[in-house]
Amino acid sequence: MEQPNIRKATREDLSTLLRFEQGVIAAERPFDPTLKTENTTYYDIVQMITAPHIQLVVAEKNQEVIGCGYARIETSRPYLQHTQYAYLGFMYVEPEHRGTGINGLIIETLRQWAVAKSIFEMRLEVYYENLSAIKAYEKTGFTRHMIEMRNDLKSAQ
Repeated sequence: MEQPNIRKATREDLSTLLRFEQGVIAAERPFDPTLKTENTTYYDIVQMITAPHIQLVVAEKNQEVIGCGYARIETSRPYLQHTQYAYLGFMYVEPEHRGTGINGLIIETLRQWAVAKSIFEMRLEVYYENLSAIKAYEKTGFTRHMIEMRNDLKSAQ
């Protein structure tokens, strides 16, 4: 089976990336009751394509973009051992290509970019109940670290 090519995203990928963004939101909506129900966006994709501290990549197979992800260099909290880390997000693979290792190839490409920038810590966020995503990230070396909790005070009244 032919391996997909992982490359830096360009402006020509914008319409596909906007569609992928809506795919991410649709996938996350069942896990997050706080998301807006209409006209929701997460990213400034044009800025992500051009910013020097962000590496947005796409997976391409047979000249079709089938997945994406980004790493963004962030400053760590002063009490942590590392001064910077690469935050991963916008991880998306077209449904018909899931389970074929594309997510792992994207993450490995982003890992290599981070190391080339002397960044040796990677982090990401995933919904606690999104077990398929957790399993995919664990396959690439991520470990569970912390749970963020919330309390909807409006509904508690």
